[in-house]
Amino acid sequence: MLVGNFKGLWNRAVFSVGLGWLVLVSLIWQSGQLETATDRAVFAAVLFAGFLVTYLFGFFLEARHNKRKVSGR
Repeated sequence: MLVGNFKGLWNRAVFSVGLGWLVLVSLIWQSGQLETATDRAVFAAVLFAGFLVTYLFGFFLEARHNKRKVSGR
């Protein structure tokens, strides 16, 4: 069983996985596949938005879990 609070564990997990994704993103960025500034901007925006949504979704799940735990479900 994991020991610690959810916030600490979630932050550690997301940012450690994020470092791995950063390596992959840098490989894509330098590969020449993103030819124009528009391609790079769209890639960066989608990547940032996806990372942010994933990060915030974890806290949504925690709040939902805590609400169910209090209500006894």
